[in-house]
Amino acid sequence: MTKPFELWPAIDLKDGNCVRLLRGEMDQATTFNPDPADQAARFKAMGFDRLHVVDLNGAFAGDSANGDAVRAILSAVDVPVQLGGGIRTLAQIEAWLDAGLSRVILGTAALRDPELVKSAAKTFENQIVVGIDARDGRVAVEGWAETSDMEAVELAQQFEGCGVAALVVTDISRDGMKSGINVDFTARLANAVSIPIIASGGLASVKDITDLKSAGGERAVAGTILGRALYDGDIDPAEAIQAAGAR
Repeated sequence: MTKPFELWPAIDLKDGNCVRLLRGEMDQATTFNPDPADQAARFKAMGFDRLHVVDLNGAFAGDSANGDAVRAILSAVDVPVQLGGGIRTLAQIEAWLDAGLSRVILGTAALRDPELVKSAAKTFENQIVVGIDARDGRVAVEGWAETSDMEAVELAQQFEGCGVAALVVTDISRDGMKSGINVDFTARLANAVSIPIIASGGLASVKDITDLKSAGGERAVAGTILGRALYDGDIDPAEAIQAAGAR
């Protein structure tokens, strides 16, 4: 049976607010809702059955900075929630999973300490996601402030077979721009590993969803994250959900 294509509405947290950035620039933030828990409830009411949450302050600080907002989201909805941003130790991972998260996303830690990711994936089965954020194909870390020499495909392949639940792959140059998802880049990663790939960065329309569903050849893309286009009303939730479920 074919797995459903996953839609993950994004709640990006900055200073306790639900915001969207342009290309990951913290000074290019637009606040969409000062109450992230309310936003989570709105997404559930639209019919979405999972949430992607990012602690933007935490990603830069290297520690959780919007914990109260995350806990409020977890209290407001009963759907699976995955969280990334500033989570870089086993203790942090365990604490967040105990708090009710379904999955934890490790980004900077994946590049700096891949053994931590592998250990966590073994300890917390199907609950560890690797976030690979790429600028011109190379991995960016520390809240996208630094670009490494590591190719995104090379980093992805390091986690083959270790139990990672998924890879969230973001094309930074398109993030928040509504310029269309980088389908070719996403498909290349999907074909390079057997780990499920969730596309992120630049989703502009329902067509992006259908394009992603047909990309990747035998190793299909597993899902995508919906950001600014959803907030701005360019994507109709019902149409997106229908497109995701269509065979």
